[in-house]
Amino acid sequence: MRNDWDLVVVGASFAGAACALAAREYGLRVCVLERKRDPGIKLHTTGIIVREAAEGTWLSRLPPALVHRVEGVQLHAPNLRRMRLSRPGYYFLATDTPGVMRWLVGELRDAGVELRLATPFQHAERERDGWNVRDAGFARFLVGADGAKSRVAERAGLGRVRDFLYGVEHEFDGLRLARGDALHCFLSKRFAPGYIGWALQAPTGVQVGLASRYRGMHAPTPDADAFLRHIAPVLGIDAGRRPDAIRAGLVPCGGPIDDIAADGVILTGDAAGIVSPLTAGGIHSAWKHGWAVGEAIARHLRHDAPSPELVARQAVPRYRTKRLLRQAFDALQADWPFDLLIGTPPLRWAAERVYFNRGRDPGGLLSVRG
Repeated sequence: MRNDWDLVVVGASFAGAACALAAREYGLRVCVLERKRDPGIKLHTTGIIVREAAEGTWLSRLPPALVHRVEGVQLHAPNLRRMRLSRPGYYFLATDTPGVMRWLVGELRDAGVELRLATPFQHAERERDGWNVRDAGFARFLVGADGAKSRVAERAGLGRVRDFLYGVEHEFDGLRLARGDALHCFLSKRFAPGYIGWALQAPTGVQVGLASRYRGMHAPTPDADAFLRHIAPVLGIDAGRRPDAIRAGLVPCGGPIDDIAADGVILTGDAAGIVSPLTAGGIHSAWKHGWAVGEAIARHLRHDAPSPELVARQAVPRYRTKRLLRQAFDALQADWPFDLLIGTPPLRWAAERVYFNRGRDPGGLLSVRG
């Protein structure tokens, strides 16, 4: 006996969870397929949540033990001179990311979602007015929230993400930063060409990472050990300590892809490239888009509202300014201007618009994903 669903979502991370929860609020029958047996293991994400997501989405319900509030940014030039950035009332939440992923699983189950762990998406066939999804059954709609290398996109003939950063992050359990009230960001073409390095105090310890433009499988990977030795005196930590966990993976940085939907199938989150081209942050944008997709599907099925495929396309953030800045950063990045300008009003003005979302683009920061 097979199951019939209004919606099958592939992927139980932020975008997939948002889509499923929104659909369940309208009473839809929702099944989520997740390839991991435990969504909290083998992570490739730095879970920094911006204020907009912390206050305006389901993530406002996160248990306090899973988050650490950070209220400013320390921006470090290549020569390690620094300036403090802040905005009244603005903050980030550094998270216990494995704990957040497990919490999301609990939220899905409590909402009545059928969650199938250790069940990767393998195949789907169009059938009548929907999809016959292997290991799930018939679904009126199929949503791919399965990452930048989306198998749903491949099967449905939708667009594919092409532009990436490659990020590496080391996690040190129980370690404390001398300045744990700031998100530390390091500009350095030597260590992070095309992006930045970072360090932050999380609930369970310290996370230190860096990312660079991905130039193919044979390009050099970021030298996380040398980077840690370089910045350890600034952070007040031991450069010789070995990490307790290492995350590494590709991060979309080209902005949303053009073809995210077809009849009965929609991409969201990393699968749709919904990640800021400049900051590589995607949690807030992914959650907003995933929620919009789930809600649009529900309204269409329950109230004959407009096509959810159309709504999904319209809800995609365009990041026009950040696309241009990404292109300029790729082409013109050098260390000496930042050494020269650190602490000056022009650099402060520009940095505040990147880190505190002053502009039209929804934001987020530092998501290293596989």
